Amino acid sequence: MHYTGTIWRPPFEAASLLLEVTAGCTHHKCKFCTLYADLPFQFRMSPVEDIEADLKEAREIYRCFKSRKVSRIFLTGANPFVLKYEKLIEIAELVHKYFPETETIGSFARVTDVSLKTDEELAALHGAGYDGLTIGIETADDEALRFMDKGYLAEDLLKQCSRLDKAGIRYNFFYLVGISGAGRGEDGARATAAVCNKLHPALIGANMLTIYPDSKLYREIRQGNWKEESEIEKYREVRTLVESLEIPTEFAALGASNAFQFHGVLPGDKKKLLVFLEDVIKNVGEDKLRHYRESVRHL
Repeated sequence: MHYTGTIWRPPFEAASLLLEVTAGCTHHKCKFCTLYADLPFQFRMSPVEDIEADLKEAREIYRCFKSRKVSRIFLTGANPFVLKYEKLIEIAELVHKYFPETETIGSFARVTDVSLKTDEELAALHGAGYDGLTIGIETADDEALRFMDKGYLAEDLLKQCSRLDKAGIRYNFFYLVGISGAGRGEDGARATAAVCNKLHPALIGANMLTIYPDSKLYREIRQGNWKEESEIEKYREVRTLVESLEIPTEFAALGASNAFQFHGVLPGDKKKLLVFLEDVIKNVGEDKLRHYRESVRHL
């Protein structure tokens, strides 16, 4: 299989067949991100020949497991959904050629990737199997989005994900706890909930901001331009986000950045999640949480 660098996937894609169609990120400017620092290039699309060769190889492997069907394929890379409509359709056709049992095709996506497609193209992509995109929105706090150089604002998030809703393409959000900075986390959580409450994310996944020396954000901190939230602040921020969400959705913290992993379905599990978060805030302590943060060597 043609895998390049570290392969990242959401926790909930553990059972999916991972197919590389891109490597790297088209944006590559977010100040906090170091995920693709091991690549010698910013972004690259895989040759169609490599994609088809990987599908052939995977098909042969799965023939050894006669009872196992590949119901979902996850395209790897930071934002494969940036590819042109025609290329995504070509990939879908190859997927269904070798894995006709596949029901859905997912990938990471940026908000700006959606804007590159017409409404008709989005509907056709859904018809071709594209569903369950994972979008790292990080926050709907415009001040934080500008500072971190995300390349979009909350109004873009609302507009483009509304278009996904219209097309029938389901999506999941990754929220980055701590991105608003010290003293502003709960404001960022409320701003994010206000946008999410107008949309239909199937899942909102919380990841804790972890800052590494090779990030632009680390340099901003050293220059006195930004201050990190304490670990207790981060959990207060998550608590505020859960409190403020009014839509039915899954809420989860399952990645390695989280000292404590948890999962629930809102609104039914809201009280349970809030009790859990309150217990962390009151009883765990900053030192223990900070020790965990410093032990996370790489994300």
